[in-house]
Order: sequence, then structure tokens, then C-alpha cells
Amino acid sequence: MKFFLASKNAGKIREFERIFSALGIDLISEKDLVDEMPEPIEDGRTFAENALIKARAGAAFTHLPAVADDSGLCVDALGGKPGIYSARYAGFHGDDAANNAKLLKELEGVPAAERTAHYACAIACVFPDGREFTVSDKCEGLIDFCESGSEGFGYDPLFISPVGKFSEITARQKDAVSHRGKAIRRFKEEIKKYL
Repeated sequence: MKFFLASKNAGKIREFERIFSALGIDLISEKDLVDEMPEPIEDGRTFAENALIKARAGAAFTHLPAVADDSGLCVDALGGKPGIYSARYAGFHGDDAANNAKLLKELEGVPAAERTAHYACAIACVFPDGREFTVSDKCEGLIDFCESGSEGFGYDPLFISPVGKFSEITARQKDAVSHRGKAIRRFKEEIKKYL
């Protein structure tokens, strides 16, 4: 079966391809399309609402079952910021270096014990016939005082998970504990009801 992943984020595409291939699902993404898909306006107030907006747009454009995720980092000391604005926290969408620099600046003076945070992920699936569902999960951790590591993307060089910094562990280790890995496993169970 073929699904469309509504994403241009290379890091997310790699993670989804790796996990979906284990499910026996062929995944195409925006990079595989001949015509460029119009960018949907993500004006939801939650990760789940934004994931549904993207998945609905993907299903309408490709006429395939579409999957989209919306995920981000929620820092307790910042009242849950950057939250749904994680990808554009510093003003420009997808500027990881600027987003990480802004986060570190806003956490200056915050002691280690108060740098608690979690990554959140909502995955939406929309079928061309209108059926749809969402699943969500999260990964608790801490925000480090400096960036390190060469793996991952986004805030991974700052996020310390229960098994280590996301930018310093293997993809398999990350998938086992990450917000997206856990949400995809929930997706795997839920999708069985629709196939």
C-alpha cells in the first residue's frame, strides 16, 4: 500500500521512511511529486490540529492516504514554548541554528534541574474517502547548556532524553524513546483498524 507523507523536512522524512518500511508501507513524500503541493496554512492551536491540516491537504492533493506529523519542543521554564511554533521559533521556518540559539538565550540563568522539557508529536492520517484519525505521544527530557553531537535535527543537539542526547545516540536508540517513534508505534496499531 502507498501512503503520502506531507512533509518537506528531510529529517522527518528519513525517520518516517525508516519506520514505515518496517510496516510494509511504501511512503512517498513531497520530494517525489511532479507538481509542487501548495503549502497549507497551519493555523491550528495544537499539534494534532496542525497535523490534520497537513494530512487533509496531502490527501486532497495526491488522492492517496496521507500522513502528516506536527511536533515540537515544549520547555517548562518557558511556559511550554516554543510548542507549535518550534520550527519557526526564531522567525524563519526550519532555521535550526537560529532556533537553538534563541532557546539557549531564553534559558540563560535557568539551572539544570529547571530545564525540563518534552518533545511532543501528533500524527494524523487522512484517507481520500474522508476517514481520519490522530495519535500522539511525547518524550520527556532536559535542555542542555550547549549544543553537541552530529546526529538528528531541530533541537536534538540540546535535548537530553532518558537514553542520551538525541544528537549523540543511534537512530535505533532514538526511535525507541522519541516522541515520533512512540507516536508511530501508536499509529501502527491504529492503522490496522482502517486497512
